Amino acid sequence: MFDRPLGDGWAEVLTPVRGRIAELEAFLTSEQVSGHGFAPAGESVFAALTVPLADVRVLIVGQDPYPTPGHAIGLAFAVDRAVRPLPRSLANILTELEADVGVARPTHGDLSAWTEQGVLLLNRVLTVAHGVPGSHRGRGWEHVTDAVVDGLLADRARRAQPLVALLWGRDAQTLAPRLTAGGAHVLAAAHPSPLSAHRGFFGSRPFSRTNTLLEAQGAAPVDWRLSG
Repeated sequence: MFDRPLGDGWAEVLTPVRGRIAELEAFLTSEQVSGHGFAPAGESVFAALTVPLADVRVLIVGQDPYPTPGHAIGLAFAVDRAVRPLPRSLANILTELEADVGVARPTHGDLSAWTEQGVLLLNRVLTVAHGVPGSHRGRGWEHVTDAVVDGLLADRARRAQPLVALLWGRDAQTLAPRLTAGGAHVLAAAHPSPLSAHRGFFGSRPFSRTNTLLEAQGAAPVDWRLSG
């Protein structure tokens, strides 16, 4: 089921949680057999980890995938370029992007241009039942994403490279102590959903603040522009 090749370095990072991943795969298979759909598709569950480990310099963490069938593609907050209308959380991210760094607002929700610059788009929980937000919390994904973060921190420490983590929402912010202890710069804000975006996401300037932190450590800024 989880058959998409991983980027360099991630297979070793996931080794300690292979048993947990096998349990999750068995759970999702049973859901399919029972006729219960989930998102994203099995081959896209680990899509975020196609970015090579050594390339990651920015981590963006959300809660869980979009529960609307056809929306989740394995990259937190992103959708396929053809999806219309955009999920409202994503539309709010693009609104803040335009207000923060002045880039032209794209008409699509394809965020892959960010991943190509070392931005890891990771959800705290990597699957969700169709139509039921939060339905796979507590199933074991949190152990897997803990391992992802630990591996990322260890790699950055070995090579003395900066890491900026954007944690959007309470689920994502459970990673804050781990990231801070590991030396990452943490920028926490409300989730960009319509229910909370006006309570601390809008105006948080995550994109410009990230670049300021990267540049202060001698790293290149992220070009946040999205074509189209």
